[in-house]
Amino acid sequence: MSSNYEVTGMVLSSVPAGEYDRRVEILTRERGRISGFATGARRPGSPVMAAAQPFVFGTFVISEGRTANKIREARVDNFFAGLRKDVSGSLYGTYFMEVLQYVTRENNDETALLMLAYQTLRALESDAFDNRLVRAVFEIKTIMIEGEYPGPRRGSQYLDATLYTLDFLFRTAPSRVYTFSVKPEVLEELGSYARWLCKKTWDHRFQSLEILELLA
Repeated sequence: MSSNYEVTGMVLSSVPAGEYDRRVEILTRERGRISGFATGARRPGSPVMAAAQPFVFGTFVISEGRTANKIREARVDNFFAGLRKDVSGSLYGTYFMEVLQYVTRENNDETALLMLAYQTLRALESDAFDNRLVRAVFEIKTIMIEGEYPGPRRGSQYLDATLYTLDFLFRTAPSRVYTFSVKPEVLEELGSYARWLCKKTWDHRFQSLEILELLA
């Protein structure tokens, strides 16, 4: 006997499962990261085809079974269609989704990271932000939300504007972190700091990051 429930979330990944299905991971507001099967999602005209595309944000109806969840329905709020036409932006987005798969957990309160994910993809779609800045902000703010932010790196000299930016990110809600631009020298320091922070905090090999750094 299965029961249905509704969640709001974003598709992090979607991989083929059998001939016509897909296994989907969704970061949700209500239940943290969940996984389920979109049955028939690879058939033309499938009602759950939208549920099986990365970056999709919306409401999902999930059927909870004994051994696996099934995605019954998806009501999409944002496809991030512009991002899908941008090869570089799509590569960045895929990396961000892989990070969220790594750091989030089932039944955790992941509301802040879900909001960060949504705003990050919006920033990638916008011409107002350098993708390198989006990456640095996403990496640093994710680690801040996870409670592992150590502050500026000891022994390093940072520009005042860089220190101000780090303090701004620490104090600001995820919904408002993409509201500024920086000079090239500040972007360089933020990027360098973010790379150091990710290695120190996660020390994990992200496949999509290797592809991003090779091609972007």
